[in-house]
Amino acid sequence: MSVKTNLTSNQRKALIAKMIKQGGVESQSHLVKLLAREGVKVTQATASRDLEDLGATRVRDANGEFQYVIPEEANSKNSSAANLIMSVTASGNLAVVRTPPGGAQLLASAIDRNSLNGLLKSAIGTIAGDDTVLVVAKTANGGAELAKSITTYATRTNKPKGKRN
Repeated sequence: MSVKTNLTSNQRKALIAKMIKQGGVESQSHLVKLLAREGVKVTQATASRDLEDLGATRVRDANGEFQYVIPEEANSKNSSAANLIMSVTASGNLAVVRTPPGGAQLLASAIDRNSLNGLLKSAIGTIAGDDTVLVVAKTANGGAELAKSITTYATRTNKPKGKRN
């Protein structure tokens, strides 16, 4: 173990991102312990802020265990937001999106952070469970528009590359 107590915030976040990409970061307290093994002493509050800054989200892995992922990492593993969209239903100012078990948090985070590359300009927020995301529209009847935009995003993003019709 080399002592790395003089890391800048950006260096610490890079180390955290590396740890997450290597897998096995289960919780904030676990991250604090992993950092301590590397000679980096942080509080759980600092770890929480760093995870938030990195856009890290806890999702279930294939074994049903929670792990932190960073959205870019999820995209590289074919777990992009579009791949998580199984179905979309609208009602009033709401769109209900179904995902595989454990996928709702990652999808909601993607929607909250960038509104799916600008397609959901009418979304004002999300609520995520385990396999369901509730997306709230700005207008009273905006749910149908949201559902259409989410479906378009999923279809466009999951379109096979290099094939001609």
